[in-house]
Amino acid sequence: MSRIELGYGRRSLEFEFDDARFSVLGSGADGLAPLSDFEVGAALDPIDEIAGADDSVLIVVSDATRATASAQVVNLLVRRLVQAGVSPARMAVIFATGIHRPVSEKERVELLTPFITQRLRILQHDPHDRSNLTSLGQTERGVTVEVNSALKEFSRVFLSGGITFHYFAGFTGGRKSICPGLASAKTIEATHMLALDFERGGRKAGVGTGFLDGNAVHEECERVAALVAPAFGINTIVNADKRAVKIFCGDWRLAHRAGCEYYLDHYSAAIPAKRDIVIASCGGFPHDINVIQAHKALDMAALACNDGGAIILLAECSDGLGRPDFMKWFDAHGSRALEARLVNGYEVNGQTAWALLTKAERYRVYLVSELPADQVKQMRMIPVPAIAAALDHAGGGNGFILPRGAAVLPRLA
Repeated sequence: MSRIELGYGRRSLEFEFDDARFSVLGSGADGLAPLSDFEVGAALDPIDEIAGADDSVLIVVSDATRATASAQVVNLLVRRLVQAGVSPARMAVIFATGIHRPVSEKERVELLTPFITQRLRILQHDPHDRSNLTSLGQTERGVTVEVNSALKEFSRVFLSGGITFHYFAGFTGGRKSICPGLASAKTIEATHMLALDFERGGRKAGVGTGFLDGNAVHEECERVAALVAPAFGINTIVNADKRAVKIFCGDWRLAHRAGCEYYLDHYSAAIPAKRDIVIASCGGFPHDINVIQAHKALDMAALACNDGGAIILLAECSDGLGRPDFMKWFDAHGSRALEARLVNGYEVNGQTAWALLTKAERYRVYLVSELPADQVKQMRMIPVPAIAAALDHAGGGNGFILPRGAAVLPRLA
């Protein structure tokens, strides 16, 4: 028998399992040592040629739903900018919240450290506040581009974020700092709805986990970001302890592409066949902060589970659903009815609800969380207090364990 600690919020749940029955799916990069300040600083060397005393700098940072090692990265970035001659009075940090809730004061300190929050101006983004939005015209595809006005008020924009898999944008990081991160609700909806095929139903061809080329969502978000013309991109890959183990810097497009290629090569897990049971932890906080974020781990678990099989998802959901209006989508009789609603009135979180519901219909999804049981049931999942209780219901069969949920991609060998 073996034991494993599975992340659940800010703590972990211990699971004892039979090695002959369960296999752990990890990445080939799990043993990488965290990057030192010296190593991160070396990756920032080109900054001396990009920004100087005459510049003003806006630093874009991910919100509390992401683990990007921003505390380390932003501290070193600001110090390097000061060395290059940029005054702290001419710098600001903005959180790329997209349609997520605002970042709290406590989260600001955790994401940036007291040193940064006390010295730099910190901005928030509201995708609905038109007084703080600027129009940049349209993309060649016809998407109206509206972004936070701060992106045009500073002479240099630095993007920082983390790379992991994303179930329809392909990967996180890079262009997502701008769109959806700092775009208007209208622009976010126009780009995200490209994930669905409204004529044939379901996902549009080319849209999915690990895909960039031919992925309509990625390509349109990149077109939006190009209109901002960021000066520099910083993309990190973090370990289970949320510390940076790889960093890709430079041209915002090229650095992101290089990071995504590395991630796909090193964070895919080959499996000979799917199995009847998959136990998936989101990886703990912040990956299981709410249902909308936790769904990303469910999406990965589904890639390793036989149709009709059992998925046991560990997601504390300390922030609840993620959106107060998320539950309205589950009034639909099924995923097809929900999809029809999206055709007539698309909303970003409706697409997430649709993706969740399609899996709840295809698999038996047992959810270990702090959510009220009636909410879990309305989402067509089965509330359980612990892994053992879920296994009692799931029955026999072999399974996989995903300790880091959306961080590792199961791929049939």
